[in-house]
Amino acid sequence: MPARVRGATVWFTGLSGAGKTTIASELRESLTRAGRATYLLDGDGLRSGLNSDLGFADADRYESVRRAGEVAALFADAGLVVMVALISPFEAGRRRARRAHEEIGAAFYEVFVDTPLSECERRDPKNLYRAARSGELRDFTGIGSPYERPRTPDITVVPSDGTAARIAEGIHRELAL
Repeated sequence: MPARVRGATVWFTGLSGAGKTTIASELRESLTRAGRATYLLDGDGLRSGLNSDLGFADADRYESVRRAGEVAALFADAGLVVMVALISPFEAGRRRARRAHEEIGAAFYEVFVDTPLSECERRDPKNLYRAARSGELRDFTGIGSPYERPRTPDITVVPSDGTAARIAEGIHRELAL
């Protein structure tokens, strides 16, 4: 019987518009070209399905991250490399996701996409910052609700590191997935 292929989760955290999903998508492409089975879980996709019953209160945000962490652990346990692109604003939620992986012996890598708030607001792909600043959208992460920056991420990337594809290639090399 062939040896079991171990999976892993690469967890991208950062503000809305930081580039999490873009970089995660590029990493997924790179890993797929290298022959790895992959899956991408992103906040918008989760919100339209698995997390459609959740709102934006702190407890709901924590539950959203908990669910994503459990699903990612299941996929990683099955041998996939899972990219999770989720704001995941609270340190406790990210720690819980890491523990879910430790419990099954799957690797977990936290990647902090450290894009400054001003740059995220400039990008504002969904006009969410504009809505938050005008008062239409309350409790938006980074404006009316806190974002707890990771204290010890496995990798930190910033916009000056290059294109999303270049950043993803660097992550792929560094993690040797």
